[in-house]
Amino acid sequence: MTAITALLGFAAWTLLLILMVFAYRGIKLLGGTPITAWPRGQVSAANTPFINRVADAHANCLENLPIFAVLVLCAQALDKTAAVAPLAPYVLYARFGQSLMHLIGVTPLLVLLRASFWSVQLALFVAMFWELLA
Repeated sequence: MTAITALLGFAAWTLLLILMVFAYRGIKLLGGTPITAWPRGQVSAANTPFINRVADAHANCLENLPIFAVLVLCAQALDKTAAVAPLAPYVLYARFGQSLMHLIGVTPLLVLLRASFWSVQLALFVAMFWELLA
């Protein structure tokens, strides 16, 4: 897997998560839930706990996707793809792990695992940044 492929995978995963929320809301709208049932920036009582976790997983993706994109695209622009290529797939795998822990639940163990996957991503970002500056 190339760094660009990993970046595309990250973007696709982010898109899939929001499409899940969008589909859920569309079904709820067709069932009579008012369109104002989802105030921006608030957890809606109209959502199931699972959909709230999907929305949270999507928000977490949005927090990290720009950093990953900058690192991969800068590597491309600087012709230093070899600096990020070995690490980029692991960013995607850690993202999948973090999101899946979000989707499964919110027990202390799952939150710890989620934080661990996030920590892996942050460490990989630092390593990629370091390699780009070398």
